[in-house]
Amino acid sequence: MMKTTFKEEGKDLVMYFEGRLDTSAAAQTEREMQVLYNCDGHDVILDCTQLEYISSSGLRLFLSLLKAAKPKGSHVYITGMNDNLRQVFAMTGFTNLFEFK
Repeated sequence: MMKTTFKEEGKDLVMYFEGRLDTSAAAQTEREMQVLYNCDGHDVILDCTQLEYISSSGLRLFLSLLKAAKPKGSHVYITGMNDNLRQVFAMTGFTNLFEFK
């Protein structure tokens, strides 16, 4: 089960992820993340404190957002990663692509 919550916190656009971002949850999560694509200079924070698992489909969603945000002058930060997520990001080389808070 996957749940996302979007909030504007000051000038930041924050998306909270809860549960498992696997292949079956990716399509719905992608629709819910569309709001983040209107970032235009606002920083985007992906809060993974409650995210238990991310699949390659989930990583692809994060990467698409990063590619869309950079030309708009926005940074994409990831916060609250547990050890399992950190390992996945390290193995895929994503640790070098994203900024972490």
